[in-house]
Amino acid sequence: MLLQTRRTFLAGALSTAPAVAFAQGAPVVTLLGDSITAGFGLPASAALPAQLQAELRRLGSKAVIRGAGVSGDTTAGGLARVDFSVQRDTSLCVVALGGNDLLQGLDPKRTRANLEKIVARLKARKIGVVVAGLQPPPVIGRAYAQEFAAIFPALAKAQGVALYPNLLAGVAQNPALNQRDGFHPNARGVAVIAKGLAPVLIKALRA
Repeated sequence: MLLQTRRTFLAGALSTAPAVAFAQGAPVVTLLGDSITAGFGLPASAALPAQLQAELRRLGSKAVIRGAGVSGDTTAGGLARVDFSVQRDTSLCVVALGGNDLLQGLDPKRTRANLEKIVARLKARKIGVVVAGLQPPPVIGRAYAQEFAAIFPALAKAQGVALYPNLLAGVAQNPALNQRDGFHPNARGVAVIAKGLAPVLIKALRA
């Protein structure tokens, strides 16, 4: 009952944005992710959806960003909710999942299988995809880190979709751009992510 109530509330909260987007002829870009896309520890105005929206506007794009990040979500969680979270008016979906699989030490083969299913479902719905990769931190075992990092470029190539190699490029391991936990970007860090990701989205939308 609680889950159904939450879904009903979310559907209602998101229902107005698509209408505005269609009225203006603007494509919708959905961010399917975890705490990074959800804006953990930040006000909504500083979270990735808002900052990415502002960056797209700065670059002249009319695309509408819709956040669909859930803190703590794994690729399995993303797979379970992809059909609900990525609404039918979505033109392009950024799949930014895998960080929690990494932190939990899950089998990379399982992570890739989940991501493959997510991408396949989106493609079947004629939704464009950008896969956002991750670079494991130095504290992760080398062999595991290499196997995990290889998931994203291999998946993008196999599925024929766009790749953003590292969602946290220029941000990870930089204390000035992260919150106290060292994992989640602060507002300045999110701004770096938005500036790196926005041109990729514009190119993918044109494609």
